[in-house]
Amino acid sequence: MLLAMLDAMIVSTALPAVVGDLGGFDQLAWVVAVYLLTSTVSTPIWGKLGDLYGRKPLFLVAIVIFLVGSVLSGLAPNMTLLIVSRAVQGIGAGGLIIGVMTIIGILAKPEERGRYQSYIAALSAVATIGGPLVGGALTDHLSWRWAFYINLPIGLVALLLISAKLRLPHTRVSHKIDYLGALLLTLVTTAAVLISVWGGTTYDWTSPQILLLAVVVVVGIVVTIAVERRAAEPILPLQLFSNRDFTASLALGFLVGIALYGSITFLPLFLQNVQHASATSSGLLLLPVLGGQLVTSVFSVRALKGPGQYRPFSVIGGAALAVGALLLAMLDVNSGHLVTALSMVVFGIGLGFLFQNVLVITQNSVTPKDIGAASGALTFFRSVGGTFGVALFAAVFNNRLHDGLVSKVSADQLDELTENGGRLGSDALQALPEAARTAYVEAVAHANQGVFGWALVFGVLAVIAGLLLRGARQEKAAEKTADATTARA
Repeated sequence: MLLAMLDAMIVSTALPAVVGDLGGFDQLAWVVAVYLLTSTVSTPIWGKLGDLYGRKPLFLVAIVIFLVGSVLSGLAPNMTLLIVSRAVQGIGAGGLIIGVMTIIGILAKPEERGRYQSYIAALSAVATIGGPLVGGALTDHLSWRWAFYINLPIGLVALLLISAKLRLPHTRVSHKIDYLGALLLTLVTTAAVLISVWGGTTYDWTSPQILLLAVVVVVGIVVTIAVERRAAEPILPLQLFSNRDFTASLALGFLVGIALYGSITFLPLFLQNVQHASATSSGLLLLPVLGGQLVTSVFSVRALKGPGQYRPFSVIGGAALAVGALLLAMLDVNSGHLVTALSMVVFGIGLGFLFQNVLVITQNSVTPKDIGAASGALTFFRSVGGTFGVALFAAVFNNRLHDGLVSKVSADQLDELTENGGRLGSDALQALPEAARTAYVEAVAHANQGVFGWALVFGVLAVIAGLLLRGARQEKAAEKTADATTARA
């Protein structure tokens, strides 16, 4: 799990160096987005293959694929091959994520799941901030390529330990893999992400390319629903969506994915280019998010005892997320490190109340036989949210960066600065004329405000989704109904 979570975040502080070495800023969002995309669409297939051939063998295969993708990413000579290699990594990560969730489901009793989820919550918080920190340190002292090579020793240890120590019961059962459903989900997800990546940047929002992709998304959703209704073992069992808690938890997972991956990917840009932090320092300066997320994750997952607590915990988390995003959206070139840190703490508190809790809510809202499918659905929606977040926030950042520079620098300087998209190193930044440097820093701050302005919107939507969860009164009413039914029986 550390491998999969770490690599979703580790490249964020290394990206400026990646662009400086390989170029191709217009493809930069895909370095993060393609990893999330391929891990998302591969997760359901990994789950079904685990049912067929055993979870341990498939888990080991997933680790090997992930490590191969890591080596290829570190060796990539250009941006195109780096993106392809990250796609391979993402395929392996899909197997890691669903493998861990399923294995814990097998090894842990239902009453122990909260304790195990608190461990994963703590690990997730460490990976969320530790990834950028490790990526920054490796970039400063070695090379951005070591942000990928670092996976090799961790992965090899994991291979040895799992091969020797993991013992899982397995009865081979004949399953029918829903290949058509997986293909349709891949098509719809890819088309939707392309809209986010290309809309307003590569193509106008009203261009034929974007409109065609929108049609693909709409038609694809309709066809996917029709196919999944008839599938013997659907990738996304539609009957689960009749459960309000299940549906609301997926919505929360989607929104948290947007806020987490989208925001953390672009926050180091503000720290590096506006507050002049190094890559390593920008990772350290993200520690307030870790602190807020870690404390509230461990506390809330352990305190979440039943459906009656779903709503208050989720509403508090969504509200904290929205307030934290608002505070981050108010940062400018004059904001100090203390104000920035306090804003990040509030944002991290919101993430902590939501990120791991939604998995507990999802699993507890379905019957034991559907836990695997429900967990896979949540992983899918959360990863799709992360992919959307990175793509959407990249479009917002790029557009606002261009708007902030267009009237303040020459045409040649505009091309140079927007090509790197706010990811200039400190030496390149200092080499700019003073007027261009000032305009550049102000434009990056302006772009950052736009990113977190959108994060605020998603925080408010998370509050609304939390309100849709079952409350304490509804839980008591359900208990009374159950007692009455038992009495009549």
